[in-house]
Amino acid sequence: MSLSKPTDSKFSPSVLRSVAGVLADTDDGLTGREIGDLLKDLDMPDSGSGETKRVRLAKAFDNAQTRAGNAKPIMDFISSAMQSVRYVDDRGLFYRRQGKLNKLLAYVGLRVDDQGEVVSGELARNLDEADKIANSIHDELDRRKCHPEVLRYCSVEVLKEAYFHACLEATKSIFDRLRSMTGASGDGAALVDTVLALGKSGPMLAINSLRTQTEKDEQTGLANLVKGLNGLYRNPTAHDPRLSRKISDDELLEVLTMVSVVHRRLDGASSSNGVLP
Repeated sequence: MSLSKPTDSKFSPSVLRSVAGVLADTDDGLTGREIGDLLKDLDMPDSGSGETKRVRLAKAFDNAQTRAGNAKPIMDFISSAMQSVRYVDDRGLFYRRQGKLNKLLAYVGLRVDDQGEVVSGELARNLDEADKIANSIHDELDRRKCHPEVLRYCSVEVLKEAYFHACLEATKSIFDRLRSMTGASGDGAALVDTVLALGKSGPMLAINSLRTQTEKDEQTGLANLVKGLNGLYRNPTAHDPRLSRKISDDELLEVLTMVSVVHRRLDGASSSNGVLP
């Protein structure tokens, strides 16, 4: 595969070595055989298998770039190694490699897209910018096909990386939706009880037919999940705006994914008595 817009510039030795380090990583990198096959397919010089994978690949990159006078051979290698068809059975490996490569390629204004192609990207000038470009939470949410309601409520906060505010806005989106779907008033656990709890008259919104005990338990489980999210991420920040417990990228993604699950169950919800505003 070749880059659609070849560059006349070269990669610095540090970028070459770092890219080689990612692609030849002990845990998530290419095997020695895969490296050899790719170098052969792309007609790139190969020093052989007598060295470590990283050294072997870094030398091949340096020699190929010197011969070509630009970084195009390295970009071709990356695109070939990142062909999405190679990762049909391990999408996680693709995303791990993509994320690591994009941190480095941001320094030369390039990135690996979701098809595995090297394309133009934002140019990073420092470590913070490289991290923001490569680790875009919003991009990851898109990959996970997060519910549009989640993105609508917390995209600004996420982009600003105010993660505890993102969790607050995401959980608020559930309660706003419960009110808009039913016309109910109130907030928090009381609203959940009004709209989702089984009660004597049944819930205002049912996520299934509620005919079996399993279905009733599922309904109760959703109500408890919403209450739990409210207690863990909404009430603390609402009651004390100064509270800004550090929330990691992983925790943020997990919270927003759970909120997305709630919204998807609400997508299929109906009135238990056939009456909705």
